[in-house]
Amino acid sequence: MDGHFVNNITFGPVLVKAIDKLASVPLDTHLMIAHPDRYIGAFLDAGADILTVHVEASTDPRRDLRAIRARGKKAGLSLNPDTPVSAVEPFLEELDLLLVMSVVPGFGGQSFIDAVLPDVAKAAKLRERLGLTFAIEIDGGINPDTAAQSREAGVDILVAGTAIFKTPDYAAAIAALRGA
Repeated sequence: MDGHFVNNITFGPVLVKAIDKLASVPLDTHLMIAHPDRYIGAFLDAGADILTVHVEASTDPRRDLRAIRARGKKAGLSLNPDTPVSAVEPFLEELDLLLVMSVVPGFGGQSFIDAVLPDVAKAAKLRERLGLTFAIEIDGGINPDTAAQSREAGVDILVAGTAIFKTPDYAAAIAALRGA
């Protein structure tokens, strides 16, 4: 987060590089920044394995997706809750990941916006109809109830922050999300 595309600032490539040295799983990196094309190389150099940019922030999503994939990494596009799936339809064949934001990006702890579930279902139907394999991820307000609703709509990957980190038992929270 850069304080421009969203009203918050978080870590950049330096921290991704530090995490990459310790991580044994792929790093799924979501850029909530203006002009993501200026930073694609830096985040890939830092160790991002999956790099997602916002369709709303990119001046040329196809160029950005191709730049990521040219480096042998997985490429994703993200949609804000008020952006229709039609905004990413021209790029679906070049996606490894479609991230649907179920909150307004920028701050944790927000409530799930269930109005995005029809968009998830539409994306899942498009994926099936077109014979594509991109994963559908959802981020924001995820808890056991919204996880179940999201999976039912077609989500493959859940991103949960508050539901895990605001509890005393991370393992139990994760198990509850997985069991939903």
